[in-house]
Amino acid sequence: MSTVLDTSFFFGDFPVEGDLFTVPSVLDELKDIRAKGNFEKWCARGLRVQSPTEEGRKRVISAARTTKDVSVISGTDQDLLALALDLGADLHTDDFAIQNIALLLGVRTVPILQRKARRVHWKYRCSGCGRYGEQDGECPVCGASIKRKLK
Repeated sequence: MSTVLDTSFFFGDFPVEGDLFTVPSVLDELKDIRAKGNFEKWCARGLRVQSPTEEGRKRVISAARTTKDVSVISGTDQDLLALALDLGADLHTDDFAIQNIALLLGVRTVPILQRKARRVHWKYRCSGCGRYGEQDGECPVCGASIKRKLK
């Protein structure tokens, strides 16, 4: 079984088996010495660093638009999801937005330290006039900020 590892996996010492993968941008997110050491340890055990396909990325962005998580997932999050999709792999993550998109894509997620996320539906509502919008930002009607909220 293949497994894709999110950045948060490397901040602790967690058991995992199988063919292990992560994406190159995870390296940029590893700031402390312990996380970098854990990463090196897993590399010595066979962890492979691989980029996802462009097709996988496109599917992730499309799904993120559908779940309305597109404004909160990073490029690294997109790559992790796309690689898990490409490989048909499990994704170890605690990120709720990633898990929300993964549910739509059919990617199995495994929580690292937190509870497993449930499917969430978002709406965007102006904090000033209360109108609904398609994304966060500034309300075109009154100029107040549009916020993401649970449906």
